[in-house]
Amino acid sequence: MASGYTPGLTVSARTTIVKVRRLPLKGEVLVKADDWVLPDSAVARANLPGIMQTVKVASRLGVDASEVPDLLTIKLGDRVERGDLIARTKGLFNKFFIADAKASTSGIIEIISPISGNVGIRESPTPVEITAYIPGRITQVLEGEGVQITAHGALIQGIFGLGGERRAPLQMVSQSPDQPLTENDINPSLAGKVIVGGSNISGAALKKAADMGVVGIVVGGIIDKDMVDYLGYDIGVAITGHENIPLTLVLTEGFGTIAMATRTFNLLKSLEGRTAAISGATQIRAGVIRPEVIVADETPEQSANHQDEVALDFTLHPGAPIRIIREPYFGALATVTELPTQLVQVDSGTEVRVLRATLNSSGEEVTVPRANVEIVAG
Repeated sequence: MASGYTPGLTVSARTTIVKVRRLPLKGEVLVKADDWVLPDSAVARANLPGIMQTVKVASRLGVDASEVPDLLTIKLGDRVERGDLIARTKGLFNKFFIADAKASTSGIIEIISPISGNVGIRESPTPVEITAYIPGRITQVLEGEGVQITAHGALIQGIFGLGGERRAPLQMVSQSPDQPLTENDINPSLAGKVIVGGSNISGAALKKAADMGVVGIVVGGIIDKDMVDYLGYDIGVAITGHENIPLTLVLTEGFGTIAMATRTFNLLKSLEGRTAAISGATQIRAGVIRPEVIVADETPEQSANHQDEVALDFTLHPGAPIRIIREPYFGALATVTELPTQLVQVDSGTEVRVLRATLNSSGEEVTVPRANVEIVAG
């Protein structure tokens, strides 16, 4: 019987979690190797260069660009405040027809151009600080860039998400994996929580949760139209996580109304009341990024007693439950029926290994590249 191996979403009560926290540009690392950090601990800091604002001095003074250096009241490297005088003409008899050029912003004089007659003022830098996000130990320092943090605890990966990193206590709302979240389920007591539903969240419930101050939502699926209506625009499934929304959404199964995997639901239920780190960032192309829910050990003592859960079997074989993670069947659940050994040419002209599977929703048998599926565990 043919078999193979394919990755699946991690759903584990006890595993080792490694997170790299990296600055967007070179900066300063604030911690050292082997330090224990808390979620709000600042681990690295940098300064984003301020915007360069241009003052067209020659134009304002009505002089040739070559005359500007002799008319300046400032020099390179000087700090100026908005409205400060930076250049002035001598005028007639040093008294009449005098023209001024003033700073349009506060900052440092970085450019004086005798060619254009312009002066460049660099605004103050914007400090950027990254935090640990999860409790754990610094296991690697990336000089000038960031750190690697190793933690231990529960990790639940989803298939798709929206919104950035947030932290809040977990609160079960649905009573079973196949129970959807409706508008009636959302109430003020859920403010400041990461709530867990079953098979689906309605568009009305999603909007109400955002209005009520819910921090995050973990649920099996959502109707794509409800998601688009909430966002106000269509969204691709390539890269997410930077949406300007007040909560984070993690889908564990896909689009539509799909019961959350029993293993996932029961694990989340066992973690109720504990603080979860949640991120909706999703990238399904090169450099895969999964939306996630992390409940990590809070102290070094807890972490020291860690033992990883036995890894699940991700062998691909006839009868194995899978999820398709590429269009045109993105998010669909299916069961493997056959693993052909011969290579098949796909639309791009590349020859790849494929599998045949029966879609759970319709019973249709489809052929998809093996690289486009993952095992569903639990």
